[in-house]
Amino acid sequence: MSDWKDQVDLIVHHGKISVPYSWTVGSTLSKWYVLMRDRGEIWANRCPSCGKVYVPPKIKCNDCYKDMSDWVKLPGTGTLESYTVVHYAEPAIQPQEPPIIYGLVKLDGADTAMVHLLGEVEPEQLMSGMRVEAVLAEQREANILDIKYFRPLVGGEA
Repeated sequence: MSDWKDQVDLIVHHGKISVPYSWTVGSTLSKWYVLMRDRGEIWANRCPSCGKVYVPPKIKCNDCYKDMSDWVKLPGTGTLESYTVVHYAEPAIQPQEPPIIYGLVKLDGADTAMVHLLGEVEPEQLMSGMRVEAVLAEQREANILDIKYFRPLVGGEA
């Protein structure tokens, strides 16, 4: 008699599981989001030891592990260091329909860069080194999308 496993067809069900969750962003990012929401300003924090300026802000310096309590207001302009264009939809994690352009933006006055959406620009117009500026959402909710996107800076200079 053959084993029952040899008599059963393998059936595969393809599905997606939605797992809603909530978590705290902590005191440092909470302050950053609230400043953006309430004042429409982008802030960073600076290490008191090495002077490195982080945006988004960090609770500890990545280089010397010092607590970060010195806050610095940034102008909202910066340089596009790199970018990528996404041509497929992933509704669970993407805030808009494709094509979506993500950029690595180093804000003026910061030593680190942040990944964020680019807007008001076509992919073929992009180039590393171009100047960009933040466009804030009209209705801000204290989250990363309070920066609606970064767009090319008119005239290309700050």
